[in-house]
Amino acid sequence: MNRFQLATACTAAVLSIPLWLLADERVDLSAIHRIKAEAFENSKVMDTMFYLTDVYGPRLANSPNYRAAADWAAKQMKDWGLTNVKQEKFPFGRSWAYSKFSAAMVQPQYQPLIGFPLAWTPGTNGVVTGEPVLAVLATDADLEKWKGKLKGKIVMTMAPKPIEMVTTPLGKRYTDSELTELERAPEPGASPFGIGRPTAGQPGPGGRPNFEQVRKFRTKVTQFLKDEEVLAVLQYGYTGDGGTVFGAQGGSREMKDPIPPPMVVVTPEHYNRIARLLDHKIPVKLEFDIKAELIDEPKDCVNIIGEIEGGRKKDEIVMIGGHFDSWQGGTGATDNGAGSAVMMEAMRILKTLNVKMDRTVRIGLWGGEEEGLIGSKEYVKEHFGDPETMKITSEHAKLSAYFNVDNGTGKIRGIYLQGNDMAKPIFQSWLAPFKDLGATAVTIRNTGGTDHQSFDAVGLPGFQFIQDPMDYMTRTHHSNMDVYDRISKGDLMQMSAIVASFVYDAANRDEMIPRKTLPAARPRRTDPDADEKKGDKKTAPATAGSGDSR
Repeated sequence: MNRFQLATACTAAVLSIPLWLLADERVDLSAIHRIKAEAFENSKVMDTMFYLTDVYGPRLANSPNYRAAADWAAKQMKDWGLTNVKQEKFPFGRSWAYSKFSAAMVQPQYQPLIGFPLAWTPGTNGVVTGEPVLAVLATDADLEKWKGKLKGKIVMTMAPKPIEMVTTPLGKRYTDSELTELERAPEPGASPFGIGRPTAGQPGPGGRPNFEQVRKFRTKVTQFLKDEEVLAVLQYGYTGDGGTVFGAQGGSREMKDPIPPPMVVVTPEHYNRIARLLDHKIPVKLEFDIKAELIDEPKDCVNIIGEIEGGRKKDEIVMIGGHFDSWQGGTGATDNGAGSAVMMEAMRILKTLNVKMDRTVRIGLWGGEEEGLIGSKEYVKEHFGDPETMKITSEHAKLSAYFNVDNGTGKIRGIYLQGNDMAKPIFQSWLAPFKDLGATAVTIRNTGGTDHQSFDAVGLPGFQFIQDPMDYMTRTHHSNMDVYDRISKGDLMQMSAIVASFVYDAANRDEMIPRKTLPAARPRRTDPDADEKKGDKKTAPATAGSGDSR
Protein backbone atom coordinates (compact mmCIF):
# COMPACT_ATOMS: atom_id res chain seq x y z
CA MET A 1 0.00 0.00 0.00
CA ASN A 2 1.50 3.38 -1.00
CA ARG A 3 1.36 6.50 1.16
CA PHE A 4 -1.63 7.90 -0.72
CA GLN A 5 -3.56 4.65 -0.33
CA LEU A 6 -2.58 4.49 3.36
CA ALA A 7 -3.69 8.07 3.95
CA THR A 8 -6.96 7.44 2.15
CA ALA A 9 -7.59 4.29 4.19
CA CYS A 10 -6.83 6.08 7.46
CA THR A 11 -9.13 8.95 6.52
CA ALA A 12 -11.91 6.50 5.69
CA ALA A 13 -11.35 4.69 8.94
CA VAL A 14 -11.59 7.92 10.93
CA LEU A 15 -14.75 8.94 9.12
CA SER A 16 -16.31 5.56 9.94
CA ILE A 17 -15.85 6.09 13.69
CA PRO A 18 -19.02 7.36 15.39
CA LEU A 19 -18.77 11.01 16.36
CA TRP A 20 -19.16 10.23 20.06
CA LEU A 21 -15.85 8.29 19.98
CA LEU A 22 -14.10 11.42 18.72
CA ALA A 23 -15.34 13.42 21.67
CA ASP A 24 -12.99 14.01 24.61
CA GLU A 25 -14.66 11.40 26.82
CA ARG A 26 -11.95 9.14 28.15
CA VAL A 27 -12.79 5.61 29.19
CA ASP A 28 -10.25 3.65 31.23
CA LEU A 29 -10.52 0.27 29.51
CA SER A 30 -7.99 -1.28 31.88
CA ALA A 31 -10.20 -0.47 34.87
CA ILE A 32 -13.30 -1.64 32.99
CA HIS A 33 -11.53 -4.94 32.27
CA ARG A 34 -10.83 -5.43 35.98
CA ILE A 35 -14.43 -4.58 36.86
CA LYS A 36 -15.74 -7.10 34.33
CA ALA A 37 -13.40 -9.79 35.61
CA GLU A 38 -14.51 -9.30 39.22
CA ALA A 39 -18.18 -9.15 38.24
CA PHE A 40 -18.06 -12.28 36.08
CA GLU A 41 -15.48 -14.45 37.85
CA ASN A 42 -16.00 -13.65 41.54
CA SER A 43 -19.63 -12.56 41.64
CA LYS A 44 -21.44 -12.44 44.98
CA VAL A 45 -24.66 -11.00 43.56
CA MET A 46 -26.68 -14.21 43.87
CA ASP A 47 -25.53 -14.67 47.45
CA THR A 48 -26.95 -11.24 48.17
CA MET A 49 -30.15 -12.19 46.33
CA PHE A 50 -30.48 -15.29 48.50
CA TYR A 51 -30.38 -13.31 51.73
CA LEU A 52 -32.68 -10.54 50.50
CA THR A 53 -35.31 -13.04 49.30
CA ASP A 54 -35.12 -16.54 50.78
CA VAL A 55 -33.92 -15.37 54.20
CA TYR A 56 -35.43 -11.91 54.69
CA GLY A 57 -38.17 -11.66 52.05
CA PRO A 58 -40.74 -10.29 51.65
CA ARG A 59 -39.69 -6.79 52.69
CA LEU A 60 -42.86 -4.74 53.05
CA ALA A 61 -41.86 -1.21 54.01
CA ASN A 62 -41.41 -0.76 57.77
CA SER A 63 -42.27 -4.40 58.50
CA PRO A 64 -40.16 -6.58 60.83
CA ASN A 65 -38.78 -8.40 57.76
CA TYR A 66 -37.83 -5.09 56.15
CA ARG A 67 -35.96 -4.00 59.26
CA ALA A 68 -34.16 -7.33 59.57
CA ALA A 69 -33.15 -7.12 55.90
CA ALA A 70 -31.94 -3.54 56.40
CA ASP A 71 -29.81 -4.62 59.36
CA TRP A 72 -28.32 -7.42 57.27
CA ALA A 73 -27.58 -5.16 54.30
CA ALA A 74 -25.95 -2.53 56.52
CA LYS A 75 -23.76 -5.15 58.21
CA GLN A 76 -22.82 -6.65 54.84
CA MET A 77 -21.74 -3.27 53.49
CA LYS A 78 -19.66 -2.64 56.61
CA ASP A 79 -18.03 -6.05 56.23
CA TRP A 80 -17.09 -5.13 52.67
CA GLY A 81 -15.36 -2.01 53.98
CA LEU A 82 -17.89 0.69 53.09
CA THR A 83 -17.90 3.75 55.33
CA ASN A 84 -20.63 6.00 56.76
CA VAL A 85 -23.03 3.06 56.66
CA LYS A 86 -26.26 4.05 58.38
CA GLN A 87 -30.01 3.73 58.35
CA GLU A 88 -31.67 7.11 57.90
CA LYS A 89 -35.21 7.40 59.24
CA PHE A 90 -38.16 8.96 57.44
CA PRO A 91 -41.85 9.20 58.44
CA PHE A 92 -43.96 6.40 57.04
CA GLY A 93 -46.86 5.12 59.15
CA ARG A 94 -47.98 1.82 60.60
CA SER A 95 -46.25 -1.46 59.93
CA TRP A 96 -47.85 -4.79 58.98
CA ALA A 97 -46.90 -8.45 58.87
CA TYR A 98 -48.58 -11.81 58.50
CA SER A 99 -47.45 -15.19 59.81
CA LYS A 100 -50.15 -17.61 58.63
CA PHE A 101 -52.48 -17.94 55.67
CA SER A 102 -54.87 -20.75 54.81
CA ALA A 103 -57.78 -20.44 52.39
CA ALA A 104 -60.10 -23.08 50.97
CA MET A 105 -63.52 -23.74 49.51
CA VAL A 106 -65.14 -26.40 51.74
CA GLN A 107 -68.56 -26.65 50.02
CA PRO A 108 -69.72 -28.05 47.60
CA GLN A 109 -66.24 -29.62 47.26
CA TYR A 110 -62.98 -29.04 49.06
CA GLN A 111 -60.43 -26.96 47.13
CA PRO A 112 -57.39 -25.09 48.45
CA LEU A 113 -57.37 -21.50 47.19
CA ILE A 114 -54.13 -20.05 45.83
CA GLY A 115 -53.65 -16.56 47.23
CA PHE A 116 -52.39 -14.37 50.06
CA PRO A 117 -53.69 -11.62 52.38
CA LEU A 118 -53.57 -7.98 51.29
CA ALA A 119 -51.29 -5.66 53.24
CA TRP A 120 -52.56 -3.57 56.12
CA THR A 121 -55.60 -5.78 56.66
CA PRO A 122 -56.21 -7.77 59.88
CA GLY A 123 -56.26 -11.49 60.52
CA THR A 124 -59.31 -13.64 61.21
CA ASN A 125 -58.63 -14.48 64.90
CA GLY A 126 -58.76 -18.16 64.15
CA VAL A 127 -60.57 -20.25 61.54
CA VAL A 128 -63.67 -18.60 60.08
CA THR A 129 -66.19 -20.17 57.71
CA GLY A 130 -68.82 -18.27 55.78
CA GLU A 131 -70.92 -17.90 52.68
CA PRO A 132 -69.58 -15.79 49.81
CA VAL A 133 -71.71 -13.21 48.07
CA LEU A 134 -70.83 -11.48 44.79
CA ALA A 135 -71.26 -7.77 45.47
CA VAL A 136 -69.29 -5.65 43.01
CA LEU A 137 -68.43 -2.34 44.70
CA ALA A 138 -67.30 0.10 42.05
CA THR A 139 -69.58 3.13 42.54
CA ASP A 140 -71.51 4.97 45.23
CA ALA A 141 -74.69 3.41 43.82
CA ASP A 142 -73.19 -0.05 44.50
CA LEU A 143 -72.62 0.87 48.14
CA GLU A 144 -76.23 2.01 48.49
CA LYS A 145 -77.50 -1.16 46.78
CA TRP A 146 -75.74 -3.48 49.23
CA LYS A 147 -76.16 -1.46 52.40
CA GLY A 148 -77.40 -3.63 55.26
CA LYS A 149 -77.10 -6.91 53.31
CA LEU A 150 -73.55 -8.11 53.88
CA LYS A 151 -73.17 -8.76 57.60
CA GLY A 152 -71.29 -12.01 58.28
CA LYS A 153 -70.68 -12.63 54.57
CA ILE A 154 -67.49 -13.16 52.61
CA VAL A 155 -67.82 -10.41 50.05
CA MET A 156 -66.49 -10.82 46.50
CA THR A 157 -66.13 -7.21 45.38
CA MET A 158 -65.08 -7.76 41.75
CA ALA A 159 -66.89 -9.05 38.69
CA PRO A 160 -65.54 -12.42 37.44
CA LYS A 161 -62.54 -12.07 35.15
CA PRO A 162 -62.72 -13.48 31.60
CA ILE A 163 -59.65 -15.62 30.99
CA GLU A 164 -58.25 -16.20 27.52
CA MET A 165 -55.62 -18.72 26.54
CA VAL A 166 -52.17 -17.13 26.43
CA THR A 167 -50.62 -17.70 23.00
CA THR A 168 -47.56 -15.46 23.31
CA PRO A 169 -44.52 -15.86 25.56
CA LEU A 170 -44.83 -14.29 29.00
CA GLY A 171 -41.18 -13.25 28.92
CA LYS A 172 -39.14 -11.51 26.23
CA ARG A 173 -36.00 -9.54 25.56
CA TYR A 174 -35.85 -6.38 23.49
CA THR A 175 -35.09 -6.95 19.82
CA ASP A 176 -32.59 -4.77 18.00
CA SER A 177 -35.43 -3.07 16.14
CA GLU A 178 -37.26 -2.31 19.38
CA LEU A 179 -34.13 -0.75 20.88
CA THR A 180 -33.64 1.30 17.72
CA GLU A 181 -37.22 2.54 18.00
CA LEU A 182 -36.72 3.30 21.69
CA GLU A 183 -33.74 5.50 20.83
CA ARG A 184 -35.91 7.68 18.59
CA ALA A 185 -36.98 10.93 20.18
CA PRO A 186 -40.74 11.32 20.60
CA GLU A 187 -42.51 13.52 18.10
CA PRO A 188 -42.90 17.08 19.44
CA GLY A 189 -46.00 17.18 21.59
CA ALA A 190 -46.12 13.39 22.00
CA SER A 191 -45.60 11.48 25.22
CA PRO A 192 -41.96 11.57 26.32
CA PHE A 193 -42.15 8.05 27.71
CA GLY A 194 -40.68 4.92 26.20
CA ILE A 195 -42.17 1.99 24.31
CA GLY A 196 -44.21 -0.75 25.86
CA ARG A 197 -45.14 1.12 29.04
CA PRO A 198 -48.12 -0.31 30.92
CA THR A 199 -50.99 1.97 31.81
CA ALA A 200 -51.87 2.62 35.42
CA GLY A 201 -54.86 3.32 37.59
CA GLN A 202 -58.33 4.41 36.60
CA PRO A 203 -58.31 7.14 33.97
CA GLY A 204 -58.73 10.75 34.90
CA PRO A 205 -58.85 13.74 32.55
CA GLY A 206 -56.98 13.05 29.34
CA GLY A 207 -56.83 9.35 30.10
CA ARG A 208 -54.41 9.83 33.00
CA PRO A 209 -54.80 7.86 36.24
CA ASN A 210 -56.83 9.69 38.86
CA PHE A 211 -55.16 8.35 41.96
CA GLU A 212 -56.69 10.81 44.41
CA GLN A 213 -60.25 9.89 43.48
CA VAL A 214 -59.34 6.19 43.58
CA ARG A 215 -57.85 6.64 47.05
CA LYS A 216 -60.88 8.51 48.38
CA PHE A 217 -63.33 5.93 47.07
CA ARG A 218 -61.17 3.09 48.42
CA THR A 219 -61.33 4.68 51.88
CA LYS A 220 -65.10 5.00 51.59
CA VAL A 221 -65.44 1.33 50.63
CA THR A 222 -63.21 0.29 53.53
CA GLN A 223 -65.43 2.13 55.98
CA PHE A 224 -68.55 0.66 54.33
CA LEU A 225 -67.26 -2.91 54.65
CA LYS A 226 -66.27 -2.29 58.25
CA ASP A 227 -69.70 -0.84 59.09
CA GLU A 228 -71.38 -3.80 57.37
CA GLU A 229 -69.41 -6.18 59.64
CA VAL A 230 -68.45 -8.46 56.78
CA LEU A 231 -66.50 -11.60 57.64
CA ALA A 232 -63.84 -11.16 54.94
CA VAL A 233 -63.30 -9.70 51.46
CA LEU A 234 -62.24 -11.81 48.48
CA GLN A 235 -60.66 -10.46 45.29
CA TYR A 236 -58.37 -11.58 42.47
CA GLY A 237 -55.26 -10.07 40.91
CA TYR A 238 -55.95 -7.66 38.08
CA THR A 239 -53.46 -9.30 35.78
CA GLY A 240 -52.18 -12.84 35.56
CA ASP A 241 -53.71 -16.28 35.71
CA GLY A 242 -52.53 -19.88 35.81
CA GLY A 243 -51.83 -19.72 39.53
CA THR A 244 -50.05 -16.38 39.46
CA VAL A 245 -51.66 -13.98 41.92
CA PHE A 246 -51.06 -10.23 41.79
CA GLY A 247 -51.86 -8.10 44.82
CA ALA A 248 -50.56 -5.45 47.17
CA GLN A 249 -52.52 -3.55 49.80
CA GLY A 250 -56.09 -3.61 50.99
CA GLY A 251 -55.81 -1.28 53.98
CA SER A 252 -53.73 1.80 54.64
CA ARG A 253 -50.49 2.58 56.46
CA GLU A 254 -52.04 5.88 57.60
CA MET A 255 -53.15 5.85 61.23
CA LYS A 256 -56.14 8.06 60.43
CA ASP A 257 -57.62 5.67 57.87
CA PRO A 258 -60.15 2.96 58.81
CA ILE A 259 -59.00 -0.63 59.21
CA PRO A 260 -60.83 -2.93 56.77
CA PRO A 261 -62.00 -6.51 57.38
CA PRO A 262 -59.58 -9.33 56.48
CA MET A 263 -58.88 -9.15 52.75
CA VAL A 264 -57.61 -11.94 50.50
CA VAL A 265 -56.51 -12.00 46.87
CA VAL A 266 -56.67 -15.29 44.93
CA THR A 267 -55.96 -16.54 41.43
CA PRO A 268 -58.83 -15.61 39.09
CA GLU A 269 -59.57 -19.22 38.14
CA HIS A 270 -60.50 -19.99 41.73
CA TYR A 271 -62.46 -16.75 42.07
CA ASN A 272 -64.35 -17.50 38.87
CA ARG A 273 -65.30 -21.02 39.99
CA ILE A 274 -66.88 -19.61 43.15
CA ALA A 275 -68.72 -16.97 41.12
CA ARG A 276 -70.10 -19.57 38.69
CA LEU A 277 -71.38 -21.73 41.54
CA LEU A 278 -73.16 -18.74 43.06
CA ASP A 279 -74.62 -17.83 39.69
CA HIS A 280 -76.14 -21.34 39.50
CA LYS A 281 -77.57 -21.01 43.04
CA ILE A 282 -75.35 -23.78 44.40
CA PRO A 283 -74.43 -23.20 48.08
CA VAL A 284 -70.78 -22.37 48.69
CA LYS A 285 -68.79 -22.09 51.90
CA LEU A 286 -65.27 -20.72 52.24
CA GLU A 287 -62.81 -21.09 55.08
CA PHE A 288 -59.97 -18.76 56.09
CA ASP A 289 -57.32 -18.82 58.80
CA ILE A 290 -55.14 -15.70 58.72
CA LYS A 291 -52.69 -14.40 61.30
CA ALA A 292 -51.87 -10.79 60.47
CA GLU A 293 -50.84 -7.84 62.59
CA LEU A 294 -51.09 -4.09 62.10
CA ILE A 295 -48.16 -2.58 64.04
CA ASP A 296 -48.41 1.03 65.18
CA GLU A 297 -44.79 1.48 66.29
CA PRO A 298 -42.32 2.44 65.00
CA LYS A 299 -43.87 4.86 62.54
CA ASP A 300 -40.54 5.62 60.85
CA CYS A 301 -39.10 3.51 58.05
CA VAL A 302 -35.43 3.66 57.00
CA ASN A 303 -33.22 4.10 53.97
CA ILE A 304 -29.90 2.22 54.00
CA ILE A 305 -26.89 4.36 53.08
CA GLY A 306 -23.20 3.54 52.57
CA GLU A 307 -20.14 5.11 50.92
CA ILE A 308 -16.77 4.54 49.34
CA GLU A 309 -14.80 7.68 50.10
CA GLY A 310 -13.26 9.45 47.15
CA GLY A 311 -9.89 11.11 46.71
CA ARG A 312 -9.13 14.61 45.50
CA LYS A 313 -12.83 15.46 44.92
CA LYS A 314 -14.28 13.53 47.84
CA ASP A 315 -16.76 16.28 48.67
CA GLU A 316 -18.47 15.56 45.33
CA ILE A 317 -20.82 12.58 45.14
CA VAL A 318 -21.90 9.92 42.63
CA MET A 319 -24.98 8.05 43.81
CA ILE A 320 -26.52 4.72 42.88
CA GLY A 321 -29.61 3.07 44.29
CA GLY A 322 -32.83 1.15 44.01
CA HIS A 323 -35.76 0.49 46.26
CA PHE A 324 -35.33 -2.05 49.03
CA ASP A 325 -38.97 -2.66 49.92
CA SER A 326 -41.38 -5.09 48.26
CA TRP A 327 -44.93 -6.34 48.49
CA GLN A 328 -45.85 -9.45 50.43
CA GLY A 329 -47.05 -11.95 47.79
CA GLY A 330 -43.59 -13.29 46.94
CA THR A 331 -40.17 -12.55 48.40
CA GLY A 332 -39.42 -9.32 46.52
CA ALA A 333 -36.90 -10.80 44.07
CA THR A 334 -37.45 -8.95 40.80
CA ASP A 335 -39.12 -5.99 42.50
CA ASN A 336 -36.69 -4.96 43.70
CA GLY A 337 -34.29 -7.38 45.29
CA ALA A 338 -32.57 -7.52 41.90
CA GLY A 339 -31.88 -3.79 41.82
CA SER A 340 -30.77 -3.74 45.44
CA ALA A 341 -28.46 -6.72 44.97
CA VAL A 342 -26.94 -5.25 41.79
CA MET A 343 -26.23 -1.92 43.50
CA MET A 344 -24.70 -3.65 46.52
CA GLU A 345 -22.62 -5.83 44.19
CA ALA A 346 -21.38 -2.77 42.28
CA MET A 347 -20.16 -1.27 45.56
CA ARG A 348 -18.52 -4.57 46.53
CA ILE A 349 -16.71 -4.78 43.20
CA LEU A 350 -15.34 -1.26 43.44
CA LYS A 351 -14.26 -1.70 47.07
CA THR A 352 -12.71 -5.13 46.42
CA LEU A 353 -10.67 -3.82 43.49
CA ASN A 354 -9.73 -0.72 45.48
CA VAL A 355 -9.81 1.30 42.28
CA LYS A 356 -8.91 4.96 42.54
CA MET A 357 -11.97 7.20 42.42
CA ASP A 358 -11.83 10.98 42.75
CA ARG A 359 -15.40 11.42 43.91
CA THR A 360 -17.15 9.71 46.80
CA VAL A 361 -19.59 7.00 45.74
CA ARG A 362 -22.78 6.60 47.78
CA ILE A 363 -25.42 3.88 47.67
CA GLY A 364 -29.03 4.45 48.72
CA LEU A 365 -31.44 1.56 49.22
CA TRP A 366 -34.86 3.15 49.53
CA GLY A 367 -37.84 2.25 51.66
CA GLY A 368 -41.47 3.04 50.89
CA GLU A 369 -41.01 3.19 47.13
CA GLU A 370 -44.07 1.03 46.57
CA GLU A 371 -46.21 3.53 48.44
CA GLY A 372 -45.09 6.48 46.31
CA LEU A 373 -41.27 6.86 46.25
CA ILE A 374 -41.49 7.98 49.89
CA GLY A 375 -37.98 7.04 51.02
CA SER A 376 -36.10 8.61 48.12
CA LYS A 377 -38.33 11.70 48.16
CA GLU A 378 -37.63 12.24 51.85
CA TYR A 379 -33.91 11.67 51.34
CA VAL A 380 -33.75 14.16 48.48
CA LYS A 381 -35.76 16.70 50.46
CA GLU A 382 -33.45 16.33 53.45
CA HIS A 383 -30.15 16.38 51.56
CA PHE A 384 -30.66 18.23 48.29
CA GLY A 385 -33.86 20.23 47.98
CA ASP A 386 -37.64 20.42 48.21
CA PRO A 387 -39.42 20.18 44.83
CA GLU A 388 -42.44 22.01 46.24
CA THR A 389 -40.43 25.16 47.00
CA MET A 390 -37.18 24.50 45.10
CA LYS A 391 -35.22 25.64 48.13
CA ILE A 392 -32.00 23.73 47.60
CA THR A 393 -29.22 22.80 50.02
CA SER A 394 -25.47 23.20 49.69
CA GLU A 395 -25.24 19.47 48.90
CA HIS A 396 -27.27 20.01 45.73
CA ALA A 397 -24.24 21.41 43.89
CA LYS A 398 -22.08 18.46 44.93
CA LEU A 399 -24.04 15.57 43.36
CA SER A 400 -22.78 14.57 39.93
CA ALA A 401 -25.47 12.00 39.09
CA TYR A 402 -27.79 9.33 40.46
CA PHE A 403 -28.24 5.96 38.69
CA ASN A 404 -31.16 3.63 39.46
CA VAL A 405 -32.11 0.00 38.76
CA ASP A 406 -35.73 -1.11 39.23
CA ASN A 407 -37.07 -3.14 36.32
CA GLY A 408 -36.57 -6.73 37.34
CA THR A 409 -34.02 -9.32 36.31
CA GLY A 410 -33.50 -8.22 32.70
CA LYS A 411 -30.10 -7.26 31.33
CA ILE A 412 -29.22 -3.60 31.00
CA ARG A 413 -29.74 -2.66 27.35
CA GLY A 414 -29.06 1.07 27.68
CA ILE A 415 -30.15 4.10 29.63
CA TYR A 416 -32.92 6.72 29.66
CA LEU A 417 -31.56 10.28 29.46
CA GLN A 418 -34.64 11.72 31.16
CA GLY A 419 -34.55 14.58 28.66
CA ASN A 420 -30.87 15.40 29.30
CA ASP A 421 -29.39 15.82 25.79
CA MET A 422 -26.00 16.84 27.20
CA ALA A 423 -25.44 13.43 28.77
CA LYS A 424 -25.96 11.51 25.52
CA PRO A 425 -22.38 11.46 24.15
CA ILE A 426 -21.05 10.73 27.63
CA PHE A 427 -23.23 7.68 28.16
CA GLN A 428 -22.63 6.44 24.61
CA SER A 429 -18.92 6.41 25.37
CA TRP A 430 -19.42 4.62 28.67
CA LEU A 431 -21.64 1.95 27.10
CA ALA A 432 -19.22 1.24 24.23
CA PRO A 433 -17.24 -1.44 26.16
CA PHE A 434 -20.51 -3.31 26.75
CA LYS A 435 -21.80 -3.40 23.18
CA ASP A 436 -20.98 -7.11 22.95
CA LEU A 437 -23.10 -7.66 26.09
CA GLY A 438 -26.15 -6.06 24.47
CA ALA A 439 -26.06 -2.62 26.12
CA THR A 440 -26.26 -0.02 23.35
CA ALA A 441 -29.37 2.15 23.59
CA VAL A 442 -29.28 5.75 24.81
CA THR A 443 -32.66 7.43 24.55
CA ILE A 444 -33.77 10.97 25.28
CA ARG A 445 -37.05 9.56 26.53
CA ASN A 446 -38.21 9.61 30.13
CA THR A 447 -39.28 6.70 32.23
CA GLY A 448 -41.25 6.99 35.43
CA GLY A 449 -42.50 5.25 38.52
CA THR A 450 -39.23 4.78 40.36
CA ASP A 451 -36.69 6.57 42.50
CA HIS A 452 -34.63 8.45 39.93
CA GLN A 453 -37.65 10.75 39.62
CA SER A 454 -37.08 12.04 43.15
CA PHE A 455 -33.69 13.38 42.06
CA ASP A 456 -34.89 14.66 38.69
CA ALA A 457 -37.67 16.58 40.45
CA VAL A 458 -35.13 18.96 42.02
CA GLY A 459 -32.97 19.32 38.90
CA LEU A 460 -30.39 16.67 39.72
CA PRO A 461 -29.20 14.29 36.98
CA GLY A 462 -31.20 11.17 37.80
CA PHE A 463 -31.20 8.20 35.42
CA GLN A 464 -32.82 4.78 35.10
CA PHE A 465 -31.25 2.00 33.06
CA ILE A 466 -33.17 0.31 30.22
CA GLN A 467 -33.64 -3.39 30.95
CA ASP A 468 -35.02 -6.36 29.06
CA PRO A 469 -38.69 -6.78 30.04
CA MET A 470 -38.41 -10.54 30.68
CA ASP A 471 -41.56 -11.67 32.54
CA TYR A 472 -41.55 -8.70 34.92
CA MET A 473 -44.98 -7.27 34.12
CA THR A 474 -46.57 -10.58 33.06
CA ARG A 475 -45.54 -12.89 35.89
CA THR A 476 -43.46 -11.48 38.75
CA HIS A 477 -44.34 -7.84 39.43
CA HIS A 478 -46.25 -7.63 42.75
CA SER A 479 -47.14 -11.33 42.55
CA ASN A 480 -46.62 -14.62 44.37
CA MET A 481 -44.10 -15.48 41.64
CA ASP A 482 -41.74 -12.65 42.60
CA VAL A 483 -39.19 -15.11 43.98
CA TYR A 484 -35.52 -16.05 43.70
CA ASP A 485 -36.13 -18.61 40.94
CA ARG A 486 -37.33 -15.88 38.55
CA ILE A 487 -33.87 -14.22 38.67
CA SER A 488 -31.34 -14.69 35.86
CA LYS A 489 -27.83 -14.93 37.33
CA GLY A 490 -26.10 -13.89 34.12
CA ASP A 491 -28.30 -10.84 33.78
CA LEU A 492 -27.47 -9.63 37.29
CA MET A 493 -23.76 -10.16 36.68
CA GLN A 494 -23.96 -8.10 33.47
CA MET A 495 -25.90 -5.37 35.28
CA SER A 496 -23.40 -5.25 38.15
CA ALA A 497 -20.47 -4.78 35.75
CA ILE A 498 -22.20 -1.96 33.88
CA VAL A 499 -23.31 -0.13 37.01
CA ALA A 500 -19.86 -0.41 38.59
CA SER A 501 -18.29 0.89 35.38
CA PHE A 502 -20.70 3.84 35.16
CA VAL A 503 -19.88 4.67 38.77
CA TYR A 504 -16.14 4.49 38.10
CA ASP A 505 -16.46 6.64 34.97
CA ALA A 506 -18.63 9.23 36.75
CA ALA A 507 -16.41 9.33 39.81
CA ASN A 508 -13.27 10.01 37.75
CA ARG A 509 -14.67 12.26 35.05
CA ASP A 510 -13.01 15.68 35.05
CA GLU A 511 -16.36 17.43 35.35
CA MET A 512 -19.68 16.41 36.83
CA ILE A 513 -22.54 15.23 34.61
CA PRO A 514 -24.19 18.20 32.86
CA ARG A 515 -27.52 19.32 34.28
CA LYS A 516 -30.80 20.38 32.78
CA THR A 517 -32.27 23.75 33.67
CA LEU A 518 -33.40 23.88 37.28
CA PRO A 519 -37.14 23.16 37.35
CA ALA A 520 -39.73 25.51 38.76
CA ALA A 521 -41.24 24.85 42.17
CA ARG A 522 -44.13 22.38 42.12
CA PRO A 523 -46.47 23.10 45.05
CA ARG A 524 -48.42 20.06 46.20
CA ARG A 525 -51.69 19.71 44.30
CA THR A 526 -54.78 19.19 46.40
CA ASP A 527 -57.43 19.10 43.69
CA PRO A 528 -59.16 15.73 43.05
CA ASP A 529 -57.49 15.43 39.66
CA ALA A 530 -53.98 15.45 41.14
CA ASP A 531 -51.80 12.82 39.50
CA GLU A 532 -48.53 12.71 41.35
CA LYS A 533 -47.73 9.32 39.84
CA LYS A 534 -47.94 10.40 36.23
CA GLY A 535 -46.17 7.94 34.00
CA ASP A 536 -46.00 5.23 36.68
CA LYS A 537 -44.64 2.03 35.21
CA LYS A 538 -46.06 -0.22 37.82
CA THR A 539 -49.63 0.19 38.92
CA ALA A 540 -52.52 -2.11 38.25
CA PRO A 541 -56.02 -0.60 38.14
CA ALA A 542 -57.56 -0.16 41.57
CA THR A 543 -61.13 -1.30 42.10
CA ALA A 544 -63.16 -0.49 45.18
CA GLY A 545 -61.71 -1.81 48.36
CA SER A 546 -58.63 -3.31 46.80
CA GLY A 547 -55.33 -1.90 46.56
CA ASP A 548 -52.13 -1.27 44.91
CA SER A 549 -51.03 2.21 45.76
CA ARG A 550 -48.73 2.09 42.78
